[in-house]
Amino acid sequence: MRLLAAVLGAALVAIQYPLWLGKGGWLRVWEVDRQLAAQRAKNAALAARNAALDAEVRDLKEGLEAIEERARYELGMIRDDEIFFQIVRPAAAPAPKP
Repeated sequence: MRLLAAVLGAALVAIQYPLWLGKGGWLRVWEVDRQLAAQRAKNAALAARNAALDAEVRDLKEGLEAIEERARYELGMIRDDEIFFQIVRPAAAPAPKP
């Protein structure tokens, strides 16, 4: 009777091993699910970035305001009818040496 129980126990373990630790086992499925969730989060972030870039490209193609804004901030350009004022603050005097 003990031999039969041992054989059945060994058979049960042999059957359960591929289910838990095999190539398509539960542990592998859980790992793939975790990787899938991480990839979906990464894809969502990239989709948001792509949408922002697409909106910027459409704005640059259709409107002159975006081009003018970029030229002002990135290149420091001004219009012909504008006056440019630059305020220069005096440099701090060096501290006297004792």
